[in-house]
Amino acid sequence: MGQGGQQFTISAEVTVEVTDMAGLQQAALQRLNTTQFLPDDRRSADEVRADARDEIEEDIAAALDWVTDADAILTVVDGVQVTSSQISIGEAGDDAADEDQQWPDFAALFPVCQCDAEDCETCSGFQMTPRTAAALWSVAQVHADFAYDDVQQHGDDPVTDDDAWAAFNEYPRITWTQDAVWRRQAARAFDDLTADLAAGHLPSPTCPGEEMALHLMLQSAQAAIADGWGPPPELLSSLPEVAGDYDWDLAEEVLLQDDDILSLFDVQMDGIEDPESEANRTAGMGDYRPAAWFRTFNNMTPRDGRRRFRR
Repeated sequence: MGQGGQQFTISAEVTVEVTDMAGLQQAALQRLNTTQFLPDDRRSADEVRADARDEIEEDIAAALDWVTDADAILTVVDGVQVTSSQISIGEAGDDAADEDQQWPDFAALFPVCQCDAEDCETCSGFQMTPRTAAALWSVAQVHADFAYDDVQQHGDDPVTDDDAWAAFNEYPRITWTQDAVWRRQAARAFDDLTADLAAGHLPSPTCPGEEMALHLMLQSAQAAIADGWGPPPELLSSLPEVAGDYDWDLAEEVLLQDDDILSLFDVQMDGIEDPESEANRTAGMGDYRPAAWFRTFNNMTPRDGRRRFRR
């Protein structure tokens, strides 16, 4: 064999049963207490630690994450060096082998009126069609998976503008120094919007984080349908085809309150996220600093704070 650094991926799956939640949380908190935290652009080191503690106490998967060591799969030997590792934690049975069972019945969830009557308010307005819902639901799964992967692979590392990142390099630069707790909330935003769709509701952003998620979903869904990488063709063919399918411009107009968050991508608009800035006040934009991204809009109902993270 040569002396080059040939790389291999080792995959393993371990199923555990949590028999003592309090004991698990205590072990996770012990690990947390021996971990050194660094401040970020909006929180002190103590505040970062406090947020991580809250997550452990609220989410069993987060507690398991703290007591799991992916590198320990390999015995320490000369000539082998772990270059990267990641952990995926989810409830047993979440990743069922039968993918078809995971798809919501979009035809039943989003029945479309096609009466074409001149006085029909339903026909004349926006309708979420089954195929449009399937496309949005499909790409949201991809975005969420990529975001959780970024958290597990990079943790609190600052985002870099390269191929090392799967999701968060597509976010505005003002978010690139956010920590893993913030990023997990961003990943969950995609899941919250897919939960809307799976319940037969329009995906309605309740905060800036979900607003960004929906912007990305709409962009990706349009590309997915155009390039054929979204929902499986057999799924789409099983859903009714209607005139309103894939009207992305109208969907964006109806589903999003505004496009203020897109200003954060414009370097010439740096600082507009601050509600005290003149540009922000002129636009009536509100607080779009990263610390406020998961605060519920005043005109929306908060989501259940007890909901879990997928992983």
